[in-house]
Amino acid sequence: MRKHAALGMVLCALMISSALATRALRPAEKVVDLKDQIKLDSMIPATFGNWTIDASVVPVQVDPELQRNLNNLYNQTLSRTYINRAGERVMLSIAYGGDQSGNLELHRPEACYTGQGFAVTNIRSEQLRSPYGTFPLTRLSAVANSRHEPVSYWMTVGDRTVKNGLEQKIQKFRFMLTGKIPDGMLVRVSTVDTDEAASYRQQDAFVNDLLGALSPQDRARLVGFETL
Repeated sequence: MRKHAALGMVLCALMISSALATRALRPAEKVVDLKDQIKLDSMIPATFGNWTIDASVVPVQVDPELQRNLNNLYNQTLSRTYINRAGERVMLSIAYGGDQSGNLELHRPEACYTGQGFAVTNIRSEQLRSPYGTFPLTRLSAVANSRHEPVSYWMTVGDRTVKNGLEQKIQKFRFMLTGKIPDGMLVRVSTVDTDEAASYRQQDAFVNDLLGALSPQDRARLVGFETL
């Protein structure tokens, strides 16, 4: 085990030194400049499948200081609540950042929920199977007083979905070696329910309905791989 740990540290050090040397030799170029600009409001439809925006739900007002921090981290954010014909609600939140270098990388929901006073438990990695491919996501439970919120989320850096913080850093270094700055996206869906298993099934169905309503190009941006 010690040999593997030492090897991992050596490889990480080599990646860092190589990335820094490469950045010194060539100018940084943002990946987003080479692609179509992201417009979350128009990219994510208001109605799809059995879902439509619930206009009765008023978005929670964010503290002004927190909003300034979010504006520094992300180029765009989108927060909506959708409802289906059965009256079931799913909350969707997307954050897009065009610069995932340095301290501007996306922040994981575990830290965000904890910072808002939630107790975060049952964190685990799973795979979401869709008609367009399988990709990794993270599940967790966020509890505050009587509110029980099962959450599913995934993150992309550049053109890949990343499972954890290590993969997030490796993907960033991969782009740094090419002299490019990757963009990133965090997609989170959640429901308010004490039945976690039922919530995750509902969330997966919601995500698959959403993916089915997107163009192949927009699906690729949302999940981090090319789809048909």
